[in-house]
Amino acid sequence: MSDFKVRVGITQGDINGISYEVIIKTFQDNRIFDFCTPVVYGSPKVAAYHRKALNVNNFNFNSVQSVDEISPKKANLINVLNDNIRVELGKASQMAGEAALLSLEQAVKDLQAKKIDVLVTAPLNRETTQSDTLNFKGHTQFLMDQFKTHETLILMTSEMMKVGVVTGHVPLRDVAALVTEENILKKLRILNKSLMVDFAIRKPRIAVLGLNPHAGDSGVIGKEEIEVIIPAIEKANKEGILALGPFSADGFFGSDSFTKFDAILAMYHDQGIAPFKALNFDTGVNYTAGLPIIRTTPDHGTAYEIAGMDQASPNSFREAIYMACNIFNNRKLYAEISANPLPTYEVTD
Repeated sequence: MSDFKVRVGITQGDINGISYEVIIKTFQDNRIFDFCTPVVYGSPKVAAYHRKALNVNNFNFNSVQSVDEISPKKANLINVLNDNIRVELGKASQMAGEAALLSLEQAVKDLQAKKIDVLVTAPLNRETTQSDTLNFKGHTQFLMDQFKTHETLILMTSEMMKVGVVTGHVPLRDVAALVTEENILKKLRILNKSLMVDFAIRKPRIAVLGLNPHAGDSGVIGKEEIEVIIPAIEKANKEGILALGPFSADGFFGSDSFTKFDAILAMYHDQGIAPFKALNFDTGVNYTAGLPIIRTTPDHGTAYEIAGMDQASPNSFREAIYMACNIFNNRKLYAEISANPLPTYEVTD
């Protein structure tokens, strides 16, 4: 039996939010060290502040200078900040934004150098990462730039369902123009491949939602389904992707239809993610499909309103770690079974 454990790089997120609380609560259970070695990119000073605020006396991070010094049986922490850092629980501050980005940048450097195996990002506040010197466009775009990737897919995942979206964080008024055959096909290809490689589903069944209420009612409420979505589904089917639809979103989520599919492709953010969070908020994980590396994140935000109050649930963050490790192992298995395929021969009479 192999003793290998996945090295999980963890960004600290917003130091004024609940990130350290869910990280600490997750690693208070030592059983997680049986299958992974966590490495938090943060600050011992900030960690100590949160431990005191939460009155945690039975947990300490193992402070190290680099990944080379990590312990496989502890929650390791690499200091990426200076001692001038200041925690202001529940407040949005530029200092917190800068600290979040420093953590992300160092974790990605180690990921690129293969010193860690997967990345789990704690939530940050996009508002605090915008200034004259900072122009952060979000985790996904940052990772796409760093790993030279042109197309990804937001994929919300849980034991109950997996939901991807064609158009991500864009204004609702721009959605219809972005729902094109090309964009739908791009997302279906990423989703189908991810289900096979990352989630070990041999022949995925994908449900495609319509754009308009009641999926357009045969063109009465809108023609995008007839003119765009159905042709995209037909092209995907010809490529061997088992995509079905378009389905009316309200009836699809209102019934048990979603249980009959391996994944769902929604047309826009709230169409797919609002019902997902309504059903899975405490255990959902946001996975960025389409990247050459593995990145997960909990499906909640900074939750300033409960920061330091010992009210944050670690379930989603814990699930993000589990999922990152499972995907890492699934990718290894897929690479092994796909290597050196049997040669094919043309049979003639």
